[in-house]
Amino acid sequence: MLKGFKQFILRGNVIDLAVAVVIGAAFTNVVNALVNNVFNPALGALFNAESLNEALPVTIPTTSGGEATMFFGAVIGAVIQFLLVALVVYFAIIVPINYLSKLSFKKKEAGVVDEKPAPPTELELLADIRDLLAKRDAQ
Repeated sequence: MLKGFKQFILRGNVIDLAVAVVIGAAFTNVVNALVNNVFNPALGALFNAESLNEALPVTIPTTSGGEATMFFGAVIGAVIQFLLVALVVYFAIIVPINYLSKLSFKKKEAGVVDEKPAPPTELELLADIRDLLAKRDAQ
C-alpha cells in the first residue's frame, strides 16, 4: 500500500501539478496587485470613483423600504483580472508549446530524428563476441 502511494507521489504528473499550483498562487498575487493598483484606479478615475469596486453603482429599492446598491465596477475589475491571466497564460505557455510542437513536427517530416539508436540485443552482442573470439583464434 505504501509502495503504491510512493509511486503516485513520485510520478511526474503530481510533481508538475504541485509546481503549477505554487506558481499559479504566486502569479495570482502579481495579477491582483496589477489590477488593484494600476487598472482599478485608472478605470475608477474614468468612472469618477475611487476604485472599480465603487464604480458604476446602481441603487435599487428593496421590499423592506431600504435600498440596495450594486457595484458593476467590481465585476469589470474581475473580468479584467481574468483577461490578464488568460493573456499571460496564452503568451507564456500556449504559444511557446505550439511553436516547439511545430518545430518537432517539421523535424519529423524532414526525417531529422534526434533519437538514439536502440541498444544492441543480447543475440547481437553474443554474435559480436563469437566473431571476436573467432578472429582472435585465427591469429
